[in-house]
Amino acid sequence: MQQIRMGTLVGGTDAVRVLPQIIPHGFESFSLTFWQTTGTTNLSETAKQVKEILAEKDIIISTLGIFGNALTGEGDNADTVASWERLIDHAHEFGTDLVSGFTGRMPGSIDQSITRYQEVFGKLAERAADRGVRLAFENCDMGGTWKNGDWNIAHNPTAWEMMFNSLKADNIGLQWEPCHQMVSLIDPIPQLRKWIDKVFHVHGKDATIAWDIVREFGIHGPKEFVWHRTPGFGDTNWTDIITILRQGGYKGTIDIEGWHDPVYRDELEMTGQVHGLNYLKQCRGGSFVPNPI
Repeated sequence: MQQIRMGTLVGGTDAVRVLPQIIPHGFESFSLTFWQTTGTTNLSETAKQVKEILAEKDIIISTLGIFGNALTGEGDNADTVASWERLIDHAHEFGTDLVSGFTGRMPGSIDQSITRYQEVFGKLAERAADRGVRLAFENCDMGGTWKNGDWNIAHNPTAWEMMFNSLKADNIGLQWEPCHQMVSLIDPIPQLRKWIDKVFHVHGKDATIAWDIVREFGIHGPKEFVWHRTPGFGDTNWTDIITILRQGGYKGTIDIEGWHDPVYRDELEMTGQVHGLNYLKQCRGGSFVPNPI
């Protein structure tokens, strides 16, 4: 039943402190993430300590993530490309072959970012391929649109087509989740079916769309019309998601991206995450039951 493992995201700088506290909840994988830079983190030492924590446990590190703007490299993003390089170089020490994050973007429309994307990630994809590592781009818009944004071009399927056509590398793909597509009122189910071959990692994050508000106020009115949710509290049928993943031969993980739910937050954060974990395990089929001999 662990062909698709269920886990959660943990900050890379906090992993050694946090992992021992949450392992007993039943997480099967952890995605370790960094914001804009790996900073002064000694990745080799962190990997050693994490491996010691996970020793003799059936738990894996699924991905390493770096979330910044690798295309401009300005201000707080000055170290983002170097951080991609570090994580690519150290991924094997954590036992993973996957590094993920935002693409970044240049000022202006997504069209104006493709050339720079090809330059930056062409080199990173080659570096990764030499080390047996894959790269996956999260599909979060970070408040951006087609015309403007500061973080990421990989939030729209048309952009994905442009990205993958401009840089034909088998080791680059998507870090996909239904939430970010639902925020744009895109139906995630047929999208996943179409793009399954490029999905390298799945974030466990859902959304609730208030269609009554959309119909009365539209999407530019004074009322919120969509909320990010922990799986089990949103609109998506994750049984369908997992079915499509299995049919497509996906053997990665679904790692919950917490700290977004408007209800199960603050002191209820881990309550919500553990509910989401158990919900995803049930959607996966529950406990394994052997066939009769």
